[in-house]
Amino acid sequence: MTDRQTEKAQLRKERLAARDALPPDLRIEKSLAIAEHGAEAVAITPGSIVSGFLPIRSEADIRPLLSILRSRGARICVPVILDKITIVFRELLPDAPLVPMGFGTFGPGPNAAVLDPDIMLMPLSAFDAEGQRIGYGGGYYDRAIDQMRKKGRTPALIGIAFDCQEVASVPAEPHDIRLNAVLTESGFRRFEL
Repeated sequence: MTDRQTEKAQLRKERLAARDALPPDLRIEKSLAIAEHGAEAVAITPGSIVSGFLPIRSEADIRPLLSILRSRGARICVPVILDKITIVFRELLPDAPLVPMGFGTFGPGPNAAVLDPDIMLMPLSAFDAEGQRIGYGGGYYDRAIDQMRKKGRTPALIGIAFDCQEVASVPAEPHDIRLNAVLTESGFRRFEL
């Protein structure tokens, strides 16, 4: 492991521990604030494809925000892990059954449409004021974004986190993809790219 990878692993561990330490009732309140700020800040047009995620562990619950965006005409999709290196984004339809996807996650089944998002609401472990992020260490989002860019797609990347996940500086590596913005309980922040 390189020094940067070791530092990232340590920051990931520390920020996830801080997120885990948030009491469940406070996490709910912070998630609702995220949804409120996101409803004001995330601009869509009818038919826009927005990828979100269904919360696991202590992640922010953005389902209220996804519901608002759907009511404004967005098509909603969520990541589905296909194998050890690949995720795709399957459409999440109201009342469609969710099936186990591994790692304690659930998602739309194999008959759901696979979509390329215009806007990606992305969970993360840590972020900094420059828009650098630390994910969960699997590289799934980085690879998915790289594949979309190879197809000529450039989705807007919005990190979803709690304020306690911000760090002074993320030790970025050449393959890391910066966020366009981050959405926390304090509001929506754009980054200059």
